[in-house]
Amino acid sequence: MAVTSFREFLDCLADADALTTITDDVSWDLEASAITMLANETDDRIPVFESVQSQCGETAARLVGDPYRGPQRRPWEWFARAFDLPVDPGPAYYEGMIERLHDPIEPAVIPNDEAPCKEVVRTGTAASLLEFPWPYIHQGDGGRYATLSTLVAPDPDSEWGSWSRHRAMIHDDSQASLLFLAGEQVPNRYYFEYERNDEPMPVALTIGAGPAIEATAEVWIPVGRSEVSFAGGLRESPVELVECETNDLAVPASAEIVIEGRVMPDERLDEGPFGDYFGYMNGPRRSMPVLEVDAITHRKQPYVPFCVEGSGVGYGENSTSTFAAAAGGPDATLGLRAAGFDVEMAVPWPFTSRTVWIIATEKPYPGALHELANFIFTTWGMLHIDFFVFVDSDVNPLNPRAVVEAIALHADPDTDFHQFGVERMPKVPLNIYQTPDEKGSAAVGTSKTKTAKAYIDACADGTRPAQSIGDRDAREQARNLLSQAGVPESAFEPSHTIDSSQ
Repeated sequence: MAVTSFREFLDCLADADALTTITDDVSWDLEASAITMLANETDDRIPVFESVQSQCGETAARLVGDPYRGPQRRPWEWFARAFDLPVDPGPAYYEGMIERLHDPIEPAVIPNDEAPCKEVVRTGTAASLLEFPWPYIHQGDGGRYATLSTLVAPDPDSEWGSWSRHRAMIHDDSQASLLFLAGEQVPNRYYFEYERNDEPMPVALTIGAGPAIEATAEVWIPVGRSEVSFAGGLRESPVELVECETNDLAVPASAEIVIEGRVMPDERLDEGPFGDYFGYMNGPRRSMPVLEVDAITHRKQPYVPFCVEGSGVGYGENSTSTFAAAAGGPDATLGLRAAGFDVEMAVPWPFTSRTVWIIATEKPYPGALHELANFIFTTWGMLHIDFFVFVDSDVNPLNPRAVVEAIALHADPDTDFHQFGVERMPKVPLNIYQTPDEKGSAAVGTSKTKTAKAYIDACADGTRPAQSIGDRDAREQARNLLSQAGVPESAFEPSHTIDSSQ
């Protein structure tokens, strides 16, 4: 059975011997993030910090460092276990996710007294953000952050609202600044509907809502549908929701923490700098919309999961990169197929999952890839994605070696590297190649300048050799003999790549 809460997910990780519990006092000030970063870099077990300094009583929150970060060779593994889907091979996991996304299940609303997230309820001035040990993640960050959270916001086209992921920088007891980048669905609604009408936007920031909810907050949901029904499909059971204390929104009942509030019109607070996914300290400090807290409800002794972004330049092994590979990829594959494109798989590049994607597809006629690129870049909110690599449908895009081989063998720099959308596409202010002037300080969070996108045609075009050098059967027999002699399987896998058999 699929897990239905964050605590069940932790039990799932414990069963897989993927957790390590730290009972010594640990500080939220750089120490917890440093331990988590080391675990990420060494592909070690996920750390759970049971004792965080200055925490006591029923709040006594515990930190969990990058709980969704999967093993380096199978970043989707914990999601596969959580949803009771195939772990191996990777394409089988993708197809399993796509089948679940085909069958959404509507949620169920339960009474307040049955909701775990209502074990402790505080409203008004009794609700304080500073009760919780939000981590200070990188030296040089603008402040302490909630980095693994799902924001519930109103949606006039959906009964259950809209879910999305936005980091929040904690300022004091009652205020945080939200990274709202124009071009994304919820920020657009705030900037161009609520703020224009001088109205606060009611929201609820949920922490520790569980893998199905966190995964669907990552994906692109059709207009008029709600992420909560697709989360129900992933776990094959209705998500239980509960009504908020101070607004009309409904939130996941099993969440560890729910922060109810309003995003205020024409109010801004500093946000950043922050050590972001490119692996450098992104700046300058920007002004972002203000979340004003109205109530906080939570479980007793809640868990606070967090993500360590930017563990190194080009580094991809953390929770957000795993969300892209394990949730965004299957959803994008489904979306492209639904649009009529013959796509085998759409997969984020594991080392730069927020900027580069690989698409395995057929190229039935000249110009087909350009049509596909046009659909992607102009239909989806591809703010973060700078370019795509198109490979043949029999190339496994989860295997970095196979993708690089396709580029090296089949992508002619003169004819197969294409710039697309000159001076038309929006940028986000996080890309490392932008100058401070280009980043600007636009009130809605996008850069002042526009950009081009690009794609690489690494399809074979009939030029692929009939067979590779060497005898595959002979190599497999040699591998079996060495395995029988005691050589571990890991010896046959290239370091820091995904196994080519996946």
